[in-house]
Amino acid sequence: MSEGKNKPKYNRIAQLKTLEQFKEYLFKEGINLPLPNQPLSGKQTPLSKGHRLRSGRLIGNSFCILPMEGWDGTTDGKPSEHTLRRWSNFARSGAKLLWGCEAVAVRHDGRANPHQLLLNEENLKDFEGLYNLLMSEHQDAFGSTDDFLVGLQLTHSGRFSKPNHQDKMEPKILYPHPFLNQKFGLPEDYPVMTDAEIKTLVDDYVKAAVLAQKAGFHFVDIKHCHGYLGHEFLSAVQREGDYGMSMENRSRFLREVVNGIRAKAPGLDIGVRVSIFDWMPFQKSEDGTGVPSMKSPYPFAFGSDSSGVNINLLEPYDFLKILQKLDIELVCTTAGSPYYNPHIQRPALFPPSDGYLPPEDPLHGVARQIDVTGKIKKAFSDFYVVGSAYSYLQEWLPMVAQEVLLRGLADSIGLGRMVLSYPELPDDVLSGKGLKRQKLCRTFSDCTTAPRNGMISGCFPLDPYYKQMEIHEELKKIKES
Repeated sequence: MSEGKNKPKYNRIAQLKTLEQFKEYLFKEGINLPLPNQPLSGKQTPLSKGHRLRSGRLIGNSFCILPMEGWDGTTDGKPSEHTLRRWSNFARSGAKLLWGCEAVAVRHDGRANPHQLLLNEENLKDFEGLYNLLMSEHQDAFGSTDDFLVGLQLTHSGRFSKPNHQDKMEPKILYPHPFLNQKFGLPEDYPVMTDAEIKTLVDDYVKAAVLAQKAGFHFVDIKHCHGYLGHEFLSAVQREGDYGMSMENRSRFLREVVNGIRAKAPGLDIGVRVSIFDWMPFQKSEDGTGVPSMKSPYPFAFGSDSSGVNINLLEPYDFLKILQKLDIELVCTTAGSPYYNPHIQRPALFPPSDGYLPPEDPLHGVARQIDVTGKIKKAFSDFYVVGSAYSYLQEWLPMVAQEVLLRGLADSIGLGRMVLSYPELPDDVLSGKGLKRQKLCRTFSDCTTAPRNGMISGCFPLDPYYKQMEIHEELKKIKES
């Protein structure tokens, strides 16, 4: 799906040249985004504020790099030259918190693609090399790593596992989903993971966390977002046994993993990135716009009411209270899933090749995540809360981020797609250099379309490294078709 053939229904951010024009557009569209009257830069901006965790570790500013897979590791789960370049960019970005850099599978059958990184004994030296690369690159760029916090995101891809072939899913599911089973070609009687298999997986997470600590990483994220296995536990309301129905049971997997890590890797910090709300799956309508794929009542959306398209934070609050009891401080909020409702997860004007046109101005999606994250921060002040969905703001990202922090709506601003095209944005903002507009991510979604079609991920429109690759021409043809 190309941006040329599908003219967007909504204004492009780049067309809103002044703050007044931006504010007028937001008012006209009924979009409530926090904006200051006067932008701040350099040491004046709250983005320069640091934080000391309860463990004593220091985060030097309020920028965070979110985990983004490159689909560019080796088939045995080691980093490639593409991986090393991406991680090096993150280390030199100026952000003082790296939330894992990318999702790392805890075992082979949980890989989202045959090139996803895999943490095991055989690959430990390679992960030590990745950690040392981050430290040396950050030291070289900024003179110190004393306030640089680096984590590793641990995952099992569950329903979306493709460990052996780019075009063959090998799902591990917790319950049969009436739409997702059908969409991805699973029969109604496709087997679900047993409680015994889940207990074995808990052990695999703990083993991976121990290895992450040995490699040098400061914390691990137990991924609970975007439709992957950790997230699917939260919606397993019809699953029987120890891991379904009640919130106590649906959070049992996380509790067992955390308790195992605390026992086997003492001193390792733990974070959780969670889709704090979810909606029912959307699908492409006749005109290409996304529409709900099912009728209500819809029971499987953690953080939604029975309509499946409205937020209800009652259960997310219960889940966050469990995190409090586990003495977890690092929480990163996101929403939905890139596989079935991407417009609420990563707002974009141009969808990937297997997506749909946004059913709303993407700024609504940005505002929705900022609002919910703000509610979480107000209700749970002891969390260090990292927010997501900022890339679509483009020119206005630093100003909105500044106001979010000033109003106490988050502690840290998470950047994803933006740092694929413009990795040094945090440093440019914090040093007062101003933005390089030509490098701003315009959410053309090539970084998603490419891996959806078996290629590596990267910013093909704006990063010369990817732009000159032969597969760029192939990617253009896929988008045009």
